[in-house]
Amino acid sequence: MPELPDVEVYLACLEPRILDRRLEGIRLTNPFLLRSVAPAISMAESRTVRELRRIGKRIVMGLDDELFLVLHLMIAGRLRWRDPGAPIPKRIGLAGFDFANGTLVLTEAGTKKRSSLYLVQGQDALRAHDPGGLEVLQASPSAFRAAITRQNHTLKRTLTDPRILSGIGNAYSDEVLHAAKLSPVMLSQALSEDEIARLHTAICETLRAWTSRLRAEVGDGFPEKVTAFRDGMAVHGRYRHPCPECGSPVQRIVYASNEANYCAQCQTGGKILADRALSRLLGKDWPRTLDQWEQKVGGGGRAAG
Repeated sequence: MPELPDVEVYLACLEPRILDRRLEGIRLTNPFLLRSVAPAISMAESRTVRELRRIGKRIVMGLDDELFLVLHLMIAGRLRWRDPGAPIPKRIGLAGFDFANGTLVLTEAGTKKRSSLYLVQGQDALRAHDPGGLEVLQASPSAFRAAITRQNHTLKRTLTDPRILSGIGNAYSDEVLHAAKLSPVMLSQALSEDEIARLHTAICETLRAWTSRLRAEVGDGFPEKVTAFRDGMAVHGRYRHPCPECGSPVQRIVYASNEANYCAQCQTGGKILADRALSRLLGKDWPRTLDQWEQKVGGGGRAAG
């Protein structure tokens, strides 16, 4: 799922292309993309884009007369900038937003189409699409502390819950927790003041660094390879690869359709966190430490990658 750095780069690249330009037309090829009924989507056509903003992981195009297009890319939604009137790709194409200078094409890979588009009118209607999470990059340390300790959740859930913190998902939460040297299953209300400060710093530094890096990679172009798995990531998507800090094999916890990647040496004091499915299968044979884990995999994890 595109997260804060990816969405910010999309916005930066859209600004010189569509800001203050008239939206000539909208072509929808999948009827399930549009989730709103009123105002009619045709009301957005022939109106000028007056602002671009991010709400969490959503992209908002502000049009004349306080009309707002709210686009949520979900997991596999991606944006492409193409020549004016470009055809919408079959199978993966969902919509085309036509401007005189080009077409913004929305695609989504996979059979389950989860991306959504709303047209709403007025600031109150727009606020209804804000999950309410704290914008950490603009927040004070005290506001951050209050947000993450209001409820007692694991840090992985705390970071990825859009009602608590805004714009962070599965990928960058792994990177943040590795940078902060904190376990993904540690409870938020158990954090010391020093750990809260470390977490706050890690979020800000990680999100800003990756936003700058992705902007530099795109240059004057448009993002074509938005992915949750990036070269240079420390732990996310790097199961069994060596941690860049200590060389220990990166571990993971698989749950539902997601997973948390972490370094046991850097984040959990060498303890292997229980994977619900595998630990149930292995029972007493589940490795509790890095040494036990490496014995079971024959030491191959440390050398991977």
